[in-house]
Amino acid sequence: MTECPRISVKTALSRSGLPDLDYSLNPYVGCSHGCLYCYARDYTRQVEVAENWGSIVYVKENLLSILERETRKLKPGTVGISTITDPYQPVESVEKLTRRSIELLLKRGFRVSIQTKSPLVLRDIDILKSFRDMVDVGFTIITLDSGVASLLEPSAPVPVQRVRALTKVSEEGLKTWLFYGPVIPGFNDDVVSFTRVLEAVYGHVSLVLMDKLRVTPRVRDSLGSVVRDFEKVESLANSKTWWSSVVKAFTEVCAQLAVKCVASLAEPPTDTVRRLEVFSKKKEP
Repeated sequence: MTECPRISVKTALSRSGLPDLDYSLNPYVGCSHGCLYCYARDYTRQVEVAENWGSIVYVKENLLSILERETRKLKPGTVGISTITDPYQPVESVEKLTRRSIELLLKRGFRVSIQTKSPLVLRDIDILKSFRDMVDVGFTIITLDSGVASLLEPSAPVPVQRVRALTKVSEEGLKTWLFYGPVIPGFNDDVVSFTRVLEAVYGHVSLVLMDKLRVTPRVRDSLGSVVRDFEKVESLANSKTWWSSVVKAFTEVCAQLAVKCVASLAEPPTDTVRRLEVFSKKKEP
């Protein structure tokens, strides 16, 4: 069972180092999905959460009051919801911080880009549809193999539930996209696995983003404990040759299905939690 202690924060929005995002908003610290490949824990400042990934999630109890203040001062832009935690993990069904944050942002003229693994996003279709031109929703699906998913994503919604939710969001007229990442050598780096996922959401995504496995110290500990011959997996994950071949093969599948695919070639930013005051000063003329 996940513990959910409450904390107070000084900022709600952070500058995003990711392409096409101006800000990021993470209503919670930590993620109860407990995915073994998640490198977000290595960018989580709260040691207790990072070392007990999946078991402890902090609830930012004063998030909405801080966000209310910030959205009155900052220039509207695109906000990524969330960048280092799933905004629709189980605690959200009770706290509703994501729902209320999205509603506030949209009403203040900010665009919202959501990424999740959870069908809980369907609860907020009413808000999202009201601002459909300012919203996009992405689902992370790295495999349709339930065995692989249960091993690597032990507490996340099963892949078939995500496919159904993505389809439903798309049928409601919202822009949807697929995040196929991380690509892990020996697990989902083959064309057959990728094609199965792509065909399952075919006609319901306008974009597919692909990213490789990022082996951080904590990822090495978690994956290394369950993956046989992890040294080989890590070696391939760090190989530019391997990643280039994967991207080439996957891009050919995308071309055949007439879907736009984009692969990440750079390392993730290390400053995803940079204080917003610094960002604001850089924006000043």
